[in-house]
Amino acid sequence: MMTEERTLMLVKPDGVASGHVGDVITRIENRRFKITAIRTLTASPEELRVHYQQLVGKSFYSGIEDFMTSGPIVAMIISGSDVVESIRKMTGPTDPAEAPAGTIRGDFARGWGDGPIQNVVHSSDSIESAEREIKIWFPDEK
Repeated sequence: MMTEERTLMLVKPDGVASGHVGDVITRIENRRFKITAIRTLTASPEELRVHYQQLVGKSFYSGIEDFMTSGPIVAMIISGSDVVESIRKMTGPTDPAEAPAGTIRGDFARGWGDGPIQNVVHSSDSIESAEREIKIWFPDEK
């Protein structure tokens, strides 16, 4: 039986700047998932260091931080049955060149550009990651 879960999705600065927030929300709602919280913010370096804790210290991390603080992001908590796996499939592979048409990254991402990958969205990769990430971007959530 499918279980009710929740996950986190971030529309990154490139997705916001190129006007794809509505497209992303429409895809989520068309799959009958519920957006239970949503906020627009500019990420702080501190929030990003906690979010990307496994990447801090890598040679490319400063580029990720610069990119993710370059403009507003939209953070969403999404709930539904088997939502983590479903949203990951909707998102597509991290590298937009590998993301098939019909996925968010396959349809909207521009690729690597001159710096860190610009792939429109982040989605949690597990229930445990989702709960950890939700606490970063929605500190008042239980």
